[in-house]
Amino acid sequence: MACKAREPNNAAAATRVTIQMRGTGNSSPGDWRGWLVLSVALVAVVVTLLVPRIPQDESYHAFADGRTIAGIPNFWNVISNLPFLLVGIYGLFQTPRLASRSLWPAYIVFCVAVFGVGLGSAYYHYAPSNPTLVWDRCPMSLAFMAVFALILGDRMNPALGRTFLGPLLVLGAASVFYWAWTESRGVGDLRPYALVQFLPFVLMALMLLIYPGSRASASWVWWAFCMYFLAKLAEHFDAPIYRLVGLSGHTLKHLLSAVCVLFALFALLHLESPERRRSTGRGF
Repeated sequence: MACKAREPNNAAAATRVTIQMRGTGNSSPGDWRGWLVLSVALVAVVVTLLVPRIPQDESYHAFADGRTIAGIPNFWNVISNLPFLLVGIYGLFQTPRLASRSLWPAYIVFCVAVFGVGLGSAYYHYAPSNPTLVWDRCPMSLAFMAVFALILGDRMNPALGRTFLGPLLVLGAASVFYWAWTESRGVGDLRPYALVQFLPFVLMALMLLIYPGSRASASWVWWAFCMYFLAKLAEHFDAPIYRLVGLSGHTLKHLLSAVCVLFALFALLHLESPERRRSTGRGF
């Protein structure tokens, strides 16, 4: 009789273990969503390799607003990087608000990289050239990779995000240094950097659509995407915007990009801890 009385308890315990194991992430070995994300990434890599190399256009360094003010060349393009410094510092002070300490490494990398973007971009615009552009693009690539790792962990599996953080950061930095090395040899190739800059956006958008997760975080990510798109438009129409309003499109790009980064920071602060995801039943 005693043995029979224990059977329901054992069954309940087994059920709880199964639920906990299933709740550790949003993906499983046979999950079509994981295969879809992987397939998109592989197709993007293959297509990038098949495209002819892309050298840096020298006209990239010729900005519409090159005014020197207070002894600072390209003054507005330099000074408009100040918001990146402020967002990076603000983000670091917000670190204790993160839902879990497991999010800290990637989040801190993101905030430090954003601060680095402010310094690196200001340095580049003070003396535009391919060598100084490295200091602009390197922290930018690290920021992209840190956000991607956090969204990857939030939408698919927390352990996956933590595991891939280091390799993603290495790939991001390597894409910039590879481009700089090829430029120094007269065979510039921007393809890896372009992949690092745009593929994470595609994959994050895909994961937001097919995986469950924090709605508040997703909303801020979508707003960040909108600001990034507007920033790219402003960059493309640098001279027309300058002629129209007296503020160059590139300067406006910096301001819109800083807002984009701020929205991304808000998204990261709204990420839920793995423990809460399990307790609320999301991610089964």
